[in-house]
Amino acid sequence: MTSQQRRTIPAPVFRWFAFASFLSMIIIVLSGAAVRLTGSGLGCPDWPTCFRHRLAGSLSIHPLIEYTNRMVTVTLVILTGVTFVAALLRSPRRRDLVQLSALLILGVVADAVLGAFVVYSKLNPWLVSLHMLLSLSMVVISAILYHRSKYVYGRGARANVRDPHFRAVARLLWVPFVVLLITGTMTTGSGPHAGSSQGQLTARRLPFAFSSAAWVHSLAALLFIGLVGGLLLSIWNTGAPEPLQHGVRRLVVIALLQGAIGAAQYLTHVPAALVELHVAGAVSLTIGMTQFTLRQTAHDREPGTKKAN
Repeated sequence: MTSQQRRTIPAPVFRWFAFASFLSMIIIVLSGAAVRLTGSGLGCPDWPTCFRHRLAGSLSIHPLIEYTNRMVTVTLVILTGVTFVAALLRSPRRRDLVQLSALLILGVVADAVLGAFVVYSKLNPWLVSLHMLLSLSMVVISAILYHRSKYVYGRGARANVRDPHFRAVARLLWVPFVVLLITGTMTTGSGPHAGSSQGQLTARRLPFAFSSAAWVHSLAALLFIGLVGGLLLSIWNTGAPEPLQHGVRRLVVIALLQGAIGAAQYLTHVPAALVELHVAGAVSLTIGMTQFTLRQTAHDREPGTKKAN
């Protein structure tokens, strides 16, 4: 093996770097939600240290949870950096994978800096909501990176559109989905989980009633469920390719489960466990939307990866 060969990373190996980054983006969203739902948002009042010049705070539960989440973020920054280097060393090198890896680094750093503003603003609800939306955006980018790492993209590569009408619908479906995410963060931002705990400075909430925000969010959810339900019927009736049918079925199932969890948490006065489950559902729905959009075109698999279904 030559020195040049030792400095390269095969395409099948790189996809595991992409998968690790993808998985880490999911973990940071869930761990961030756990910080808020346990009331640990002000467990470390300083940034990047925990308390004044100390890296870690006391051994009480809230500083431990908040600082653990920060360590997850640090690990994530390192992992995305390694993925970027792996994209540069990948053989053959692909510009799209390098650009997506670089975008992940920028997004993670921006999210970490935004987290600092969240801490010093004493959990400003607008910044907390933006923090959540930016984290979900990183999930989208990492899902695209992982998908593209398994398939051949670029000039001359096969990119057959499975159905031009459904591709247009898939793109338009992002509009009500983004509205659904925004209204969801607004509902949480006006709800009882401010991110602070008893004995700390009470964090502000968004300037509208929780019940009103929940009502608007439920309307957005019903609209989205109706749209994906109608899309499922259309795909079945037209005999669309199986990848499209599978993608829509997943969206319908997750959307219905999300609706059920949302109704349950509202009727049970928003317990933290159900909110965390709802956040996990939002992540899953975000991944489902991304994958459904990517499934609109058929690509050849990278040599050495598993055969597509």
